[in-house]
Amino acid sequence: MRGVVIAGTGSGVGKTSIATGLMSRLSKVRRVQAFKAGPDFIDPMYHTAATGRPCRNLDSFLMDDGTLRNLAGYASRDADLCVVEGVRGLYEGFSGDGDLGSTAYTAKLLGFPVILVVDARSLTRSAAAVVNGFRSFDPDVRIAGVILNNVSGEQHAGKLRTAFETYCPDVRLVGMIPKSPGKALEQRYLGLRTLRTFAEREITPLQELTEPIDLDAVLDIAESVDVDLPDGSPYAERDCGLRAAVPMDEAFCFYYRENIECLEASGFRVETFRPTDGDPLPDADLYYLGGGYPELHAADITANRDFLEGLGAAAADGKAIIGECGGLMAMCRSIEDKDGNVHPMSGVFDAEARMTGVRHGPTYVVAEAAPGNPMFSGTVRGHEYHYSDVFPSEDADFGFEVRRGRGIAGGMDGLVRGNAIGSYMHQHALSERDWIGTAVERIVNGRRGVTANIP
Repeated sequence: MRGVVIAGTGSGVGKTSIATGLMSRLSKVRRVQAFKAGPDFIDPMYHTAATGRPCRNLDSFLMDDGTLRNLAGYASRDADLCVVEGVRGLYEGFSGDGDLGSTAYTAKLLGFPVILVVDARSLTRSAAAVVNGFRSFDPDVRIAGVILNNVSGEQHAGKLRTAFETYCPDVRLVGMIPKSPGKALEQRYLGLRTLRTFAEREITPLQELTEPIDLDAVLDIAESVDVDLPDGSPYAERDCGLRAAVPMDEAFCFYYRENIECLEASGFRVETFRPTDGDPLPDADLYYLGGGYPELHAADITANRDFLEGLGAAAADGKAIIGECGGLMAMCRSIEDKDGNVHPMSGVFDAEARMTGVRHGPTYVVAEAAPGNPMFSGTVRGHEYHYSDVFPSEDADFGFEVRRGRGIAGGMDGLVRGNAIGSYMHQHALSERDWIGTAVERIVNGRRGVTANIP
């Protein structure tokens, strides 16, 4: 497989805008499989829109090396080219003295060359110094090209070109992007703003932004390698014959594609629905509520009594429910928004969710499943990032002991009621050998009468 990594010297250099625009342009001439390094839900939405194929996350902290390479090969088995957008700066990772979790680690693991995005605002020779510093930091990372962003005009461009010809003659300068107010992606409190639809109008400005980049040069760099990646299914497979219902709309929109595929590989028939638009709760054996922005759509969710009352009844009947972050909030008694308005929710848990405005994360999470955890077992890895807090009752039961991260309260995460669990942790199915296996066993045993309904 041929591919390239679009990395940045740090956050805020325009990496996502440039990567998305390039993916869109490249998709006109190649079948492009997009990837995002690290934990992220929003950037992949743009990459999916740009390429017409589901973007995948490659996270070397959440996945072991073999699984990461397998996912890359599996997702790109019918593609011509892989384009990986990095996370933060090229060398930022899990710790300050190792590259696990970094873009650099992923680039080396895949064997792909790197094109480095540099914010050249007010820089000339210093831009060349930055690039040389990044190259010498880890010689095993092949920085084959550079994109300079925020170039102020022809005079600035000329000085930069001279600097790179003089000090970085063996690094290809593949493009210089002028300052372009209005074309770059806007920021919001949880990251980049989400797309309402994957419409062409959302991607066109980003494609135009990258027009100064030499597409042939990008292709030359990407096609300078041909890596052999395993492409078999990375999932544990079974035929459980169960049904899973997954809300997917503007309130519940943070899902890893792999988690849905993992359900399908286990034999679940997955049905999606839109509770924010009034869809009722489908009949299912498992309800999987992902994260998103329930606080922004709390009034619409509250108005959908079929969804909320159905969720409460499902929990009371012992149905399996997994809630992550926003899903956890919908499983509480209520959500208090940033203006102090209180919106009733499903009441699966005796807890209140409040938008406190305090940022928690982004951070990786390591947790141990408690003995009473109905859906998971052993050591679990994930990540969390939220501006809300959940305040449970004093006698609340928890399903996770948090070793790294914050959780809900007191080093604990995962409120539990019967076969329902809701946590602030986002899990990735491929961080475990069989992510949904414990849940399947619990559901099947419940059907056989091994476990009783929960009051």
